[in-house]
Formats: sequence, structure tokens, C-alpha cells
Amino acid sequence: MDFALSAEQRQIRDMVADFVDSEIRPRAAEIDETDEFPADLVAEMADLGLMGMPFPDEYGGAGLDYHSYAIGLEEISRGSGGLGTVVAAHTSLAGNMLYEFGTEAQKDEYLTPLNEGKDIGAFALSEAGAGSDVPAMTTTATREDDEYVVDGGKLWISNGSVADTVTLFAKTDPDAGRKGISAFVVRPEEDEGFVVEGTEQKLGDKGCPTAELRFDEMRLPADRRIGEEGEGFVQALKTLNGGRITIAARSVGIARAALEDALDYADDREQFDQPIAEFQAIKHKLADMDTKVQAAKMLMHKAADLKIRGEPYIKEAAQAKLYASEISREVANEGIQIHGGYGYTTDFAAERYYRDAKLNEIYEGTSEVLRNTIGDRLRSER
Repeated sequence: MDFALSAEQRQIRDMVADFVDSEIRPRAAEIDETDEFPADLVAEMADLGLMGMPFPDEYGGAGLDYHSYAIGLEEISRGSGGLGTVVAAHTSLAGNMLYEFGTEAQKDEYLTPLNEGKDIGAFALSEAGAGSDVPAMTTTATREDDEYVVDGGKLWISNGSVADTVTLFAKTDPDAGRKGISAFVVRPEEDEGFVVEGTEQKLGDKGCPTAELRFDEMRLPADRRIGEEGEGFVQALKTLNGGRITIAARSVGIARAALEDALDYADDREQFDQPIAEFQAIKHKLADMDTKVQAAKMLMHKAADLKIRGEPYIKEAAQAKLYASEISREVANEGIQIHGGYGYTTDFAAERYYRDAKLNEIYEGTSEVLRNTIGDRLRSER
């Protein structure tokens, strides 16, 4: 295994890191406070090619490998957890659904504007009664001649209120369970019956609107279906598998930010006539924090490597997401502890990292579901 980054990967890392340090980090506290979608920053990221990183240039993408994409998303998340989710939901979920399963016409019409950053994407799968239990969804798409009539609703949809293109999952055969789910392209501005009910007030992940959507007899042309009827459940699982690598990247980015701030604070803060970084207890905390971050990065890149090679990576993606999400919370927690009383105030970013980190353990596969996935794969590999 080659653990060194290529020249191109280092260039991507440095370019995104410079942008994050100059443009995102100075506004991160404001984004967290206002919880407003930072459309201007997203437009700047589009200009840098960051809204279509892993897709070929023939569809308006940057043509980067999955290592580079993970590195880029890690850096963005280091600046703002909310912007990390904006990019991950747009790219890994909405974009990847179209890239992997869309027709050439669908890629030209819908994927290319997403990759160029002209449009924002969302992935509408979860419902109030169908989070981890996807087949429990109640949204339906009924075929009527050359159209589908969609009724129902979705919950917890990242980018849902600002999206120009939504990949939507609905039951075309309500009696067929997981085999009755199909996927569609929705254009909110064009499709009458698409309603944004509102956005959630969240603990963290600010700047990325998380919307509740409703569909009232929304009519979609039949050519908006992605793949064949009944393929939606498998499409969703395959898409989420790749998405878990990028949630690992978001987790690593947040953990790195917490560690870097803790290091700076420990060097500057003095107690008993010396920087607190000189105390063994603080050194041990910092050592453990960095070790966890490095281990999480290794798992993330292992899963990315398998994906690039076209080898099975379900277990590895689950492991990367599980471990990275849990250590991001742990590292952020220790960052607060190192800051002491200041860490519990909004004067420092330490508490924001903790709030942003918690989401990683919930979306795109809860830690409990991922442990089941890993356990099942372990048994099947024997």
C-alpha cells in the first residue's frame, strides 16, 4: 500500500485548505448563528470545481478520484460541518444516483448542471416512519399513461428547501415491499405539487437546510424515472454505501478542526506558570485525539481505495463511517474539556464542533445499523 498522496492529491488538498482558511473559517461562526444557506460560498466552491469532484469532465465534473474527493470534503468540513453536508448530499447522494443509474439524457440534463454548481441537489429517501426502515415508506408514485402521480412526504432532507434537482424514492408497487420502490428526478420549480413544509431547527449542521417535503398529486413525466420500476431500494443502498465514505470524511474534518483548536488553546493557555500543553493529562488527551483522527483517515481511504478498484466495499465503508463518526464526537468532546469553561461557551468554536459531530452518528446509517451491517458481512465472508 502507498500511503503517500500523489502530487495531484496534494494540490487538491492545498487548494481546498487555502479556500477554507480564507473564505469559510472566517464565516463559520456567522453561518452557525444565522443558519442561513451560504449561497455565495457554494457558488465560489462551484467555481473551484468542488461541486462535482468525483465525476467525469464530460458531465461537468472535476474528474477526481475518490481519495481526492474525500480529502476535499474533509477540508470543507474542517471549515464548516454544514457546508460539508451541503456538498456530500449534493454530490455523493443526488449526483451519484444520476451518475450510476441515470440515462445519458438524464446525465446531460440533470447531472451536468449539478456538477457545474448551477443547480443544487438533494436526495429524498427518509420519511417520518421510514428512516432506517426504508421499505416502510408510504410515498407512492402511481403510473397514469406517460406520467407518474406522486403523493406523500419526506423528512430530514438535506438541501431540500434549496434544491433545484431532487432524487426521490416512492413506491410504484405498494404491495411489493422493497421490490416495489422506484426512483425519480424531481424539479421543484417545474413540478406542481412539490411543497416545502418547512425546515428543521437543529442542534448543529447549520447552514445546510434540512427540509420536510410534501407531494400533492405531483405529476412527473415517465422519463424522469431513474432505472426500471422496482430498482429504487437497491439503488439507494448502493448510493448510501459510497456516501458513507464521505460522511467519514466530514467526521475527520470536524475532528481535525477540534484537535487543531485544542492544540492552539493548550499552547496559549497558562495555568500554574506554564502552558497547559505541558501537563501530562493534556498531552495524553491530545495524543489520543490525534491517534483517533489518523486511524479514521486510514479507514476512510481504505474504503475509497476499494471503491476506486471496483471491489466490494460495503463493510469497509460502514466501518469508516462508524469509527470516524464516533471518534469525531469523542475528539470534539475532549476539545471542550481542554478548553475548560471557555469550551462550554460560544466564544470558542469547540462547542460547535461537538454539535456538528453528533449528526455523523445518525444520518446515512446510524451507528446501530452500521454495526449490524458489519456483523452481517463478517458472517457472510467466513
